[in-house]
Amino acid sequence: MSKVISHSLFTDFDINLFKAGKHFRLYEKLGAHLMELNGVQGVYFAVWAPTAHSVSVVGDFNFWTEGEHELFVRWDSSGIWEGFIPNIQKGATYKYKILSNNGGLVTEKADPFAFYCEKPPHTASVVWDLTHKWDDSKWMKTRKEHNALDKPYSVYEVHLGSWKRGEDNRFLSYLELAEDLVSYVKEMGFTHVEFMPVMEYPYDPSWGYQLVGYFAPTSRFGNPQDFMVLVDKLHQAGIGVILDWVPSHFPDDAHGLGFFDGSNLYEHPDRRKGYHPDWKSLVFNYGRNEVRSFLISNALFWLQHYHIDGLRVDAVASMLYLDYSRNDGEWEANIFGGNENLDTISFLKEFNEVVYSNYEGVQTIAEESTSFPMVSRPTSVGGLGFGMKWMMGWMHDTLKYFQKETVYRKYHQNDLTFSMTYAFTENFMLPLSHDEVVYGKKSIADRMPGDEWQKFANLRLLYGYMFTHPGGNLLFMGGEFGQMAEWNFQQSLDWHLLQYPVHNGVKELIKDLNKLYKSEPSLYEKQFSHEGFEWIDYSDHQNAVLSFIRKGNDPKDDLIIVCNFTQIVRKNYRIGVSKKGKLKEIFNSDLEKYHGSNVLNTNTIKIESSPYGGRDYSVELVLPPLSVTVFKIL
Repeated sequence: MSKVISHSLFTDFDINLFKAGKHFRLYEKLGAHLMELNGVQGVYFAVWAPTAHSVSVVGDFNFWTEGEHELFVRWDSSGIWEGFIPNIQKGATYKYKILSNNGGLVTEKADPFAFYCEKPPHTASVVWDLTHKWDDSKWMKTRKEHNALDKPYSVYEVHLGSWKRGEDNRFLSYLELAEDLVSYVKEMGFTHVEFMPVMEYPYDPSWGYQLVGYFAPTSRFGNPQDFMVLVDKLHQAGIGVILDWVPSHFPDDAHGLGFFDGSNLYEHPDRRKGYHPDWKSLVFNYGRNEVRSFLISNALFWLQHYHIDGLRVDAVASMLYLDYSRNDGEWEANIFGGNENLDTISFLKEFNEVVYSNYEGVQTIAEESTSFPMVSRPTSVGGLGFGMKWMMGWMHDTLKYFQKETVYRKYHQNDLTFSMTYAFTENFMLPLSHDEVVYGKKSIADRMPGDEWQKFANLRLLYGYMFTHPGGNLLFMGGEFGQMAEWNFQQSLDWHLLQYPVHNGVKELIKDLNKLYKSEPSLYEKQFSHEGFEWIDYSDHQNAVLSFIRKGNDPKDDLIIVCNFTQIVRKNYRIGVSKKGKLKEIFNSDLEKYHGSNVLNTNTIKIESSPYGGRDYSVELVLPPLSVTVFKIL
């Protein structure tokens, strides 16, 4: 085997950008790159390890022998080790064997920039390329139109390892999912899928949130090109792809980023900032320029090479606050005496600025559970720069309300109406995510009160209310057919339930809600603006009824929504309206096809010149039990 040849892909400009924290295409330089040098095929390796005494590439090509292929350290104090090794081919497995200056510690590390990894529990990196012939040009050219904030966002959240399993409980491959999952999402009418982390992770019970291979889709389901096929097929079906991205923390596995070169290279050296007590993981040093380059490069990598349409950033609250999950004495205030992590705030603003300035038509979404201001407002006006934020308060209050027996709901209407006091302070997405169906919380369906019929009527009501409330929507897999058991990452969803009318009815409801959401401009054109919403009556707590208007750009598109949160059928229920004409029922969650009781407003209803509720006109409606009904003025 040939020895290492001194070679570099780095220019002085690259190094200056890297040191300044402004190199956002690091994956083109660091890592393992197949190339030809002086007519010889091989691999160029480069790794950042500034406190290393020596770095060797060990792999199946040299029997994992230290010192056979020792890299050269650059002269410019960048801490980068590099070199070209001839005759290594695609598919070779490798690691970096690092001898540290700190006491001679020797570690074997996976490549932080590897494009592909061995299938867990194996931990080596794999030499690979990113070639793929994309067939999604139509989507990419029109993506801006699909992903704009005034377009529908109905997101299906998916854990690839447990959406569906094959025989003997095996994982489906990316290629199988490219057939089964794509056709299902298209049938259901969701506008986007959101994948829980696909980047390589060692530990299945982490669900992917403890990442090691930030630049590699997990090999559990296939190779990088296979994952590209899945994204490609989704785009061809007109479905956007959002990835969960985890810049908040990483595990301390021996082959991972932790203590990489014998020093706190990626993690913050101060344990109060560099260790996460909840997840027993390490926290990135957001104030270190090279780490910022690593993370922002990683974000752009998925947008560039995998055509990803959005990044949902996990656990933003844990990043923003120095005292998050820490007791007094376990954290240190910032220079202004506050609990905000100023390095994180700076990093998130730069991340969003770089993403939006480099890729048209993408979105970033924050999972942020506090009242931190202006998360989804532009950095130019002092915001963090995200496109959207999860509305955790809506989720918490709404589920709390729905779990109550209907007889008590009249005392708790504020749980529902409170969301509208802050609904337009951010661009909110309403989430019913995986976090709500684990750890003894029960499934969404199983939380609903009453007998079986009432449980599923309540579930349909919840979904109807969610889809007609301002904001985008996100629903975790299984919720769309009313899975009763909590989510189990070790097995498939309970698809057999669809043989039962009550479950199939929920599935049909979600299909029709997606159709309604996408076909009615008033539900999405102003979904993040107070101009798109108006209460008709939020005060009828005695009957547990809410009524409101959703508005789009054209007043002709206005919709009237009435929610009945009890099982009592309310005949001759009067609401005030502001226009003459007739009302036509265009959606009813109580339809027989949904396994409802089929209480309908069958004919068009004439609006009367009879003032009511502070409006010049009014109309009498029939409100089905535990239902959402949607009307259009003709």
